[in-house]
Amino acid sequence: MPRHVRKGDTVMITAGDQRGKVGEIKRVIPKSDRVIVQGVNLRTKHLKPTRINPQGGIITKEAPIHISNVSPVVDGRPVRVRFKTRDDGSKLRVSATKDEKTIGREIHGPRKK
Repeated sequence: MPRHVRKGDTVMITAGDQRGKVGEIKRVIPKSDRVIVQGVNLRTKHLKPTRINPQGGIITKEAPIHISNVSPVVDGRPVRVRFKTRDDGSKLRVSATKDEKTIGREIHGPRKK
């Protein structure tokens, strides 16, 4: 099944504690259908002192969010996504609104004969 979001997309969180926040996708994890969004869903971790890091400390990092809980943002609003195939075989993601704006770049180029 094609993914409606890709790395580098600006997305809005549509469900959960972080609902309404906007951020850029840093990483997509296809195996578990999750994405990591920059600056959203932050978790703190306490590190014990080790030989490599003798000070120890507390680090904050982004935790994954399920891909169904994010939507691409077009004109400041979250949109659903459609896939359009051009005559030459190239594929695009477009917003499912009346104006059908293109989201990102094409998924793959023209098909070779």
